[in-house]
Amino acid sequence: MTGPLRLGVNIDHVATVRNARGAGYPDPVRAALLAAEHGADGITAHLREDRRHITDDDIARLSAELTVPLNLEMAATDEMLGIALRHRPHAACIVPEKREERTTEGGLDAAGQHNILAPMVGELGAARIRVSLFIEPDAAQVTAAIRLGVPVVELHTGRYAELDGEAQVAELRRIADAAALAAKNGIEVHAGHGLTFDNVVAVAAIPQVRELNIGHFLIGEAIFGGLGPVVRRMRDLMDAAR
Repeated sequence: MTGPLRLGVNIDHVATVRNARGAGYPDPVRAALLAAEHGADGITAHLREDRRHITDDDIARLSAELTVPLNLEMAATDEMLGIALRHRPHAACIVPEKREERTTEGGLDAAGQHNILAPMVGELGAARIRVSLFIEPDAAQVTAAIRLGVPVVELHTGRYAELDGEAQVAELRRIADAAALAAKNGIEVHAGHGLTFDNVVAVAAIPQVRELNIGHFLIGEAIFGGLGPVVRRMRDLMDAAR
């Protein structure tokens, strides 16, 4: 029997639209509060080093105004560590970050960056911030996360979302196998990237997955259907899959 599945809504691209005009709207904090009102269990925001969408003020306001958990996505840098320790979000998900990418491309190399990540994981954990690593659905990366002692991993579903047919089925199997390995070793499993109404059900049905983090699709679809109804529909699809 599968347990409940949480929905984390990423509001980064509300800020992308705001920043394109240089105005104060649309407000990502307003979007976060609306998403929570309509079924989001948490809010995710990625404070990038170049501040291309979410800003420091957004994080401060989210920390002050949200009534659901805030998941801060962050690069493994001293600057971001300091910001996380100052605001104390519920969770911090360490992600790879490159200036030239449009969005996060692929998972963190937890296996190759153990010595960089270990002290950061320790400091965040000591501050009672729940640490997550955004990794590929790969046994070596899950094993590295186990060695680092993180309580959560988020499995990258971007490749699954881009494939179809037998290739997509094979990638879904990789995600399920990685989820099973992590859960067997006491790590809570989240998943996200590229998930839509059309492809979410199969991932949501993986019994070890406890949370899905979805952003770009929901914000884009909200242009046509409104954020509240779009979040509710995603919530309904996830619930039905369980």
